[in-house]
Amino acid sequence: MIDIKELNGYTFEELQLGMSAMHSLTITDTDLRLFSGVSGDTNPTHLNEEYAKSTLSTGCIVHGMLTASLLSTVIGTKLPGPGCLYVSQTLLFKAPVHVGDTVYAKATVIELIPEKRRAKLHTQCLVKDVVVLDGEAVVQLPKSQT
Repeated sequence: MIDIKELNGYTFEELQLGMSAMHSLTITDTDLRLFSGVSGDTNPTHLNEEYAKSTLSTGCIVHGMLTASLLSTVIGTKLPGPGCLYVSQTLLFKAPVHVGDTVYAKATVIELIPEKRRAKLHTQCLVKDVVVLDGEAVVQLPKSQT
């Protein structure tokens, strides 16, 4: 029997400023093509090397929203984790991501809003030491189940 409490992430009361969590993924060509199929974004900048080289890029780039989706992984599985709901997310794409890059998605608690049981998180994706995506998320925390 699965104890539902074991599936829950942090409660609002457990969160503290400065807490952070990270998730990493090395993006494969399969990831890129599956994301393209699921999202319907078949822009040749992502899928056609010859076309991509004729643009500002040096080759195909990973969908920005694929990179951003890794933030959802951190928030939904680690910090605050299961039970929280996304309220908003800002995204500033700062550098391209390519197939073969390992993306590190990180979320850090920067503000707690007790009256709404919400937390504001600084979100970033990095490749090596380069910030490729920067933003902020607001999440709603569930009521404590004590």
